[in-house]
Amino acid sequence: MPLRTHFALLTAGLAAATCLTAAGPARATSHTCSPSVSIDRFSDALDKTAYDDTFVGNLSALAVDRDGSLAALSDRSSLFRLDARTLGPRSVTPLADETGAALDSEGLVVDRDGTYLVTSETEPSVRRYSRTGRLLDRLPVPDDLRVSPAGRGQPNGTFEGLTLLPGGRTLVASMEYALAGDPADTVRFQTWTRHGSHFRPAARYTYRTDPGLGVPEIQATPDGRLLVLERGFTAGVGNTVRLYLADPRHAMKKTLLTDLVTCPSLGATAKQPQPNPLLDNIEGMTVTGRTGSTLKLLLVSDDNQNAAQTTRFYSLLVRTRP
Repeated sequence: MPLRTHFALLTAGLAAATCLTAAGPARATSHTCSPSVSIDRFSDALDKTAYDDTFVGNLSALAVDRDGSLAALSDRSSLFRLDARTLGPRSVTPLADETGAALDSEGLVVDRDGTYLVTSETEPSVRRYSRTGRLLDRLPVPDDLRVSPAGRGQPNGTFEGLTLLPGGRTLVASMEYALAGDPADTVRFQTWTRHGSHFRPAARYTYRTDPGLGVPEIQATPDGRLLVLERGFTAGVGNTVRLYLADPRHAMKKTLLTDLVTCPSLGATAKQPQPNPLLDNIEGMTVTGRTGSTLKLLLVSDDNQNAAQTTRFYSLLVRTRP
């Protein structure tokens, strides 16, 4: 069956599938993950599907686009636009580096002019793309963050998260793991400040992870703090995924919002051992709305195009104030 036809047949049931996994009002006790976080619903509707002859998976980052749709970035150089309600793909745009080669694309920001800022952990790099996927610019990266032997970065352990602070003048990228020579629980958050139409390297922050965990994603809150995902995997046990709130204005002091193992499973199933069947390789995160001090948060797992993993979306409500 052609991949486009396969997806068209699936889409007919997409909205229903999303609704079936909903579990009612997030304030219900059964939805509580912690005093600060509740889970509203999850959806596996895009798992192992395709659109326009492109596999819909390997999703590493999410962002809300200017028209309210979702931008979803695959680490195989595909940028999808998804319907925010049904999650159905509307388009897919291929991305490439200066030589036309694919990226290990990990972090995503929709800038205020509608262009896309995308990290790759290969070098690492931050590149700017037009709405049609044309490469426009490449931001300067401090030499010590580059992958060894050019710098102290670990292969497959550099830029993962990317976010723009309120006001749009400061861009922040998070390393996934420590630089060579740093303590294992230390990761660097590099910033750039906007100067006209360009960004220049600026302050750097130190963030301490829990033992054995890395940072796959960060997201700015409206008051300038950072939501930080920490993630790890243990064979035969499964994933650990924790959500923290950190403040770069106060030495990156972090506060645990929830360990997602404590969330109700809502009927989710897992394809491999997990401490909670709801869990998978969660890697992308974006704020989709706000009511007072409560944020609507959407997460997505990267299935690595692996039969034992799932592309799963999670809708959370996160209270950032006591």
